[in-house]
Amino acid sequence: MAARICCAIDFSEASLLALVEAAELARWSGAELTLIHVHPVPEGEVQPEAFAMASVDLHRDMGVWSAEAERRVGAPVRTEVVAGDPATEVLRLARRGSGLLVLGARGRSAPGGRRLGSVAARVAREAPCPVIVVRPRVPLPDEAETYHAA
Repeated sequence: MAARICCAIDFSEASLLALVEAAELARWSGAELTLIHVHPVPEGEVQPEAFAMASVDLHRDMGVWSAEAERRVGAPVRTEVVAGDPATEVLRLARRGSGLLVLGARGRSAPGGRRLGSVAARVAREAPCPVIVVRPRVPLPDEAETYHAA
């Protein structure tokens, strides 16, 4: 098992599931866990005050998510908040020595959510280490009928 696990989060349901998976793997293997959030930089001019407020909010949110990960792992968890292109920054962190990447995928790039999102697909394709992509489980049509029958 990897000595370092990196979990990319965007504060979505899919990334919460990825955090749970990454924390469980880190707890089980004794690996160091790092949470990373990449704040996309908007095009055009950004007001410094707005960026500073967003940064404070992001660090607060990362603190909440980090505390949850530490509770699940039973050990300290590292966090990184960076600005830039999400796929590029996650790959940059992976190249610095992550043995495993875990990230969530919302799968909004195709009708019905059957494909990975562009960030997850690029990371899975270009990462120098294994990647686990966690997606919310959606019941198949046959399963939904089973639950509602009778």
